[in-house]
Amino acid sequence: MGIVNVTPDSFSDGGKFFDPGLACAHARRLIDEGADLIDLGGESTRPGARPVGEEEELARVLPVLRELRDAPVPVSIDTMKPGVMRAVLAEGASLINDVNALRATGALAAVAASEAGVCLMHMKGEPRTMQLEPHYEDVVAEVAVFLSERAAACEQAGISRHRIVIDPGFGFGKTVAHNMKLLRELQSMRRLGYPVLFGASRKSSLARIIGCPEGDRLHASVAAALLAVERGASIVRVHDVAATRDALAVWLAMRDAQ
Repeated sequence: MGIVNVTPDSFSDGGKFFDPGLACAHARRLIDEGADLIDLGGESTRPGARPVGEEEELARVLPVLRELRDAPVPVSIDTMKPGVMRAVLAEGASLINDVNALRATGALAAVAASEAGVCLMHMKGEPRTMQLEPHYEDVVAEVAVFLSERAAACEQAGISRHRIVIDPGFGFGKTVAHNMKLLRELQSMRRLGYPVLFGASRKSSLARIIGCPEGDRLHASVAAALLAVERGASIVRVHDVAATRDALAVWLAMRDAQ
């Protein structure tokens, strides 16, 4: 999954693709590099990010979504807002990627009324406060219970099981230790019976581990993606598609040679 942030304030590439034309060009570049789907976001969910209104979010993503109608891969929309979900689904979005796991009033109904897929992510708190001393008794068990409950809510609302993807939420209300434990035990999420999406690309936990300045996280990001796939992730959400694809190609060749 190639990331396209149509925002001025995302943690890694905020502002670089805020212009719809630049965002479309970047999406097509990621597709050329081997992305199997594109994830468009019009609201930053980095720690401390300010929320934006529904109209503003739609003004950012709709022009790009419309320009990508002829893209050879599905387009996902990263949003928490039911109104945005309804609008982008009407315009042909294939998947809703919701860091709030369809907990907003009307979100379940918005997705259930479509044929699109949904990614349910775990987040402790909300973006402005999620990194203020997050605490868990058992992060793996608690995240698994949350995702299982949200998936069950989706199925009860009429969203069939084959449309659901789950995401443990690397970096969303979690310390470095929490994130590493989730990565190490990612098979626990896979055992819930849904495809797992994992997104660690360029995140600050990786920078803390390797002690690098902001913006120099490529190698750590590729390593995290590779480890996630090795532990059962079906989708990795990344900024650097070409590098990740190359690493995964080597791993797949090794696996298939066994």
